[in-house]
Amino acid sequence: MTKKNWLLMVALVALAGVYVFYFTDWFKPKTIHISHTNRVVRPRLAGNIRANQGLPPITFGVEPQSRLTEITVVPLAAWQTNQNTLPLWHLVASTNAEPIKMFMYGQRIRGLKPAVPGAHAQELETNVIYRLFVTAGKAKGQHDFEIKGSD
Repeated sequence: MTKKNWLLMVALVALAGVYVFYFTDWFKPKTIHISHTNRVVRPRLAGNIRANQGLPPITFGVEPQSRLTEITVVPLAAWQTNQNTLPLWHLVASTNAEPIKMFMYGQRIRGLKPAVPGAHAQELETNVIYRLFVTAGKAKGQHDFEIKGSD
């Protein structure tokens, strides 16, 4: 091969590398998109929820459907000043969790267990902003939510 051919080959490989890096998602971290809603649910569905007895349950939607390995809820103001703040609800994978698309705050989720044995989800307060962290393998997501109360 001539020197010109080597130079063209190097330029082609460099352009392909730039294209792959900037225009594909091969090197971007995987993210989980989370939404929430708080509505009154049928008693049968809310039977295994232990927190927020006086408030409507918070339901979180996860996109794409994932095998969650960790769920953490913390008060946002406390987390911003100290990222080691104690979570209000913290679940970790104990076995191979089932893929889920939605879950409620405080719900027992098959395949996940409390990070601290015997711990339960603590009650949430109105007009306080909370942050939910979700992990599914290498994919991560976070979502801020608030329970609106009477002012």
